Order: sequence, then C-alpha cells, then structure tokens
Amino acid sequence: MIKIKTRSFSSQEVKKLSATGLHPLLAKLLVARGVQAEDALDTSLKHLMLPNLLTNNDRMAQILADAIQADKKILVVGDYDADGATATAVAVKGLRTMGAQVDFLVPNRFEYGYGLTPEIVVLAKQHSPDYILTVDNGIASIEGVAFANNLGIQVLVTDHHLPAEQVPEALCIVNPNQHGCGFPSKNLAGVGVMFYVLMALRAELKLRGVFHEDQSLNLAGVLDLVALGTVADLVKLDANNRILVEQGLRRIRAEACCEGIKAILHWAGRSIHKATAQDLGFYVGPRLNAAGRLDDMTLGIRCLLAETSAEAMHYAQQLHELNAERRSIESEMQVDALQNLDINAINAQVSISIYQPDWHQGVIGILASRIKEQYHRPVIAFASARDGLLKGSGRSIPGLHLRDALDLVTKQHPQLIVKFGGHAMAAGLTIKETDFDVFKSVFEHVVKSLINEEDLRESIETDGQLEAPDITLETARLLENQVWGQGFPTPLFYDEFKVVNQRVLGDKHLKLLVEKQQKRFEAIYFNQPEFLSEHIHIVYQLQVNAFNGQQTVQLQIKHAHA
Repeated sequence: MIKIKTRSFSSQEVKKLSATGLHPLLAKLLVARGVQAEDALDTSLKHLMLPNLLTNNDRMAQILADAIQADKKILVVGDYDADGATATAVAVKGLRTMGAQVDFLVPNRFEYGYGLTPEIVVLAKQHSPDYILTVDNGIASIEGVAFANNLGIQVLVTDHHLPAEQVPEALCIVNPNQHGCGFPSKNLAGVGVMFYVLMALRAELKLRGVFHEDQSLNLAGVLDLVALGTVADLVKLDANNRILVEQGLRRIRAEACCEGIKAILHWAGRSIHKATAQDLGFYVGPRLNAAGRLDDMTLGIRCLLAETSAEAMHYAQQLHELNAERRSIESEMQVDALQNLDINAINAQVSISIYQPDWHQGVIGILASRIKEQYHRPVIAFASARDGLLKGSGRSIPGLHLRDALDLVTKQHPQLIVKFGGHAMAAGLTIKETDFDVFKSVFEHVVKSLINEEDLRESIETDGQLEAPDITLETARLLENQVWGQGFPTPLFYDEFKVVNQRVLGDKHLKLLVEKQQKRFEAIYFNQPEFLSEHIHIVYQLQVNAFNGQQTVQLQIKHAHA
C-alpha cells in the first residue's frame, strides 16, 4: 500500500506571502516548498548568485580571454544527453559571440563511452585544438586529461558531477561540487556551469576593454538553452535554478529563443506561447535525448545551433522520428524485463539488477527508471558493450545515494566495477560481462546495508485537499505558469471523489467524470485500463486540457485507491 503524505506549511508564512497580493493557494504551495521571503518570488536576473563565487571561475575567464585575444583554437567536448547538448550549444554560441575560434565534438556513446577518454582526445587532436573545453563532463577524466597534457593540449573542465577523491590535472576546473568550492548552490546543471563561465568571461573581456559598454554582450540570448538543459537533467530547482528556468521560459514564450527549440516544440505539438517547464522536461528533452540514445548527439546540437527555421525543422523532424523509435524499443525492452522478473524474488530483495544480451545500450536508463517506478527498488539495467563489457544505467529511490552505493561496492570489491559515476538518483557504470552475477549479489548486499524497510515503502507527498470551488480553469492556469520540477515538485492534491462514469480509451487509459461537493470534473488516468470503484481516493494534478480549440480543467490522476 502506497503511503500518502501531506506537506506541512506555516500558516503564518502563508499569511505573509498572501499579504503581498499572491494568490492564497499559490502562497501555501510555495511556503510548503521552502519559500518564505517575498524577494524569493522575484525571478529577475539581478538575484542570480554572482559568478565570482564559483571557485576558479575568474581564472577560467582569464584563460579563455587570453585564448580569444591570441586567436587560439578551442574545442568544446560535450556529453551525449540533453544537458550536454545544451551546454555545448551555449559554449559554442557564447564563445563565438565573444570572438573565440571554437568548434565542438561530442562522443558517440556506443564507440567511446562517457567523458574525455584518451580515445576522445585522439579524435579531438584531428581538430588541432590549443584548448579542450569540457562541458557536463571531465571531472572523472583523469586518464584523458593526462593524455591530452602529454600531447600539448591544455584542458579546461566545466562539470557539475560529483568528483572522486582524485581529480584530473586540468589547467582549470570549474565545478560547484568540486572539493573546496563554496558556491552556495550545488545544483547547477552542466549547462548552468557553462553559463556562469560565460558571465565571468564577459566581465573579464569588458575589464580588458575588448568590448565597450554600448556593444551587445547580452547573454540572455542563451537562457532558453540553459532552461532546457536544467529541466531535462533533473537537477534540483533551487532558487537560483528557478531564476534560470523562468527567464529561459519567458524568452521561449516570446519566441526569442533558438530556432531548434521552436522546431522541436512544433514537432511535439506544443504551443510555444504557453511553454512550461513540463514541456521542456517531457517533450523537448526526450526528443533531444533520443539523438544521444540511438544515434549521435551531434544531430541534436546542430538542431540547437541551427540559424534558419528550415534547417532547424529538418533536424527536429529527425529527432522526432528517433524519439518514436526510442519509445518502441523501450516498450519492447520493458515487456521483456517484466516477463523475466520474479515478483516473489523482488519482494524478498532490496535492489534489482537486470540484463539481457539484446537490449539497446542507449535505452537502459529509461528501462531502469520504468522498473524502479513499478517496484520502488533501486534498479540497474545492463546492456552489452564491446570487448566483453556491460554498460549499466541505474536509477535510485529516496533513501539511497546511488553513486555512494557504487563507491562502496568498489571499496569492498576493487576489481568488480571498471568505472562508474553519477548522482544520488542516477548513475552509470561498466562491468565485465562475466561479473554480472557477482555484481548483482554484491550490489544487493551493499544496498541492504544502506537502507531500511521504510525506504522500500513507496510514498506520495501531496498538498492535501483542494476545495471544489478552487478546481477551476483559472487555478489550473495559475499552477501551470509556475516553474515546477525536481526538488520543487508539481502540486499534487488528495481527496475523495465519486465516479459518475468511466470508459477506457485506446485499451490503456481511463477517462472519467468525477464528482465532489455536487461539482463534476473531467479526469484522466493514464496507463490504467481497469475500472475504479464508485467511491475513490485519488492523488491528482490539476491541468489545462486543450481539445478542439477549447480549454477545460482536468484532473490527471496519479494514484487511486478505494
């Protein structure tokens, strides 16, 4: 049985925020998410944390400024997910605006794996760079950086992933999570780190008199990309990240965004003028990620860098088709996985490690996420790589820091994991194919030592009841226009309703008419083909349903029980 929790909030703080003119419901939701002061509601850029607070950022700016003035060649080496793609695009656009000679390279995940490996450095050398600038990777690239140093190529690392005890001997590292960095927010995405580097570089170039005050050096032109990468990478939306996302969304809604984002929204069937953080996370991000999962993220980056609508539409169509293919592959893999999982065995264990030889390496992360959602266990899904290796992608649950768990595995069994990296909730690793069963056993033992029974009980945190008079189209619009996401969750409400009627759509979704306090509301329950009882308790999200040019309020059911 899923445990339903209600977020607590201070009535006094709600009164304070409401007194500023804020809608009382919104005031309650924000206070429950830690917002207390009125100035925390101001998402203007003047409230961004200062770039010089980021360790080594001023030095990075000086190095890049020297490179630009000496006409040195800079090669940006990115990552193959949406954060890496947007970070690459921001680096290329921003540096070119400031006069840099810059190109980019993104590794094909199936040939080169993740990060600045020695193999990628060999590929990078063909571009004859003076500097390699990593974005959204590099903090774990000890061998790759050493190899580049031996070749006489200087390496500049911008990253946000957690470092190991040893870090690469790069010329400069900017990472809010590196040892000793006092930057107040540890939640910047890779694209956010690169944006901060550009802010410092702009200040350095102005200090040197390279640009005059009347010359255009407005970095707001890349905030659409910063917003996309921040939302898509599922980093915590703290106050600083919410400013970046809100400012980027404003540019997107005003069509002051790159042609690539416009084109992807078009193919996804989403309105650019009403774009939300959810649109970026559920429609734009997955289409961009599809390039890195099935093909080469170069396609996605070219879409983001496209200068004409026609060029962007061309790339966006390919991304749309790749995403459809990804969904088909994912569906087949999920059927395979569920058929081979023993529910009794799962109930007796605290982790799930799965592998099939024919699974697609680019889709195992999504598969792990789906299995985790279904069974509420940390999941690592593996696929075959070359040379007798398996690539694994893991997703965790609250209560288990996945990267720390893998670190403990390596401490107890130093030869078991070839390499690994990641965050609390997601991580990647490589093991030998012959070690799968051993890893499965060791990982289970480690997870068992780190979590308890309560961690394995799934819970949903809600914002309590919503009175029937407040379930309106206006309220739904009010909520959809806010920035919600990781660490700042979309409001969910919980209450009892009477089911007036219900029908199944397309053999898989339940369409309902529900009633509360003599008022009736349309509702949808995705991936629920079975009828519900007449009286139900539901956890739901309030949303705007647009159909045939009409907008109505709709309850999107997330969980239901009698």
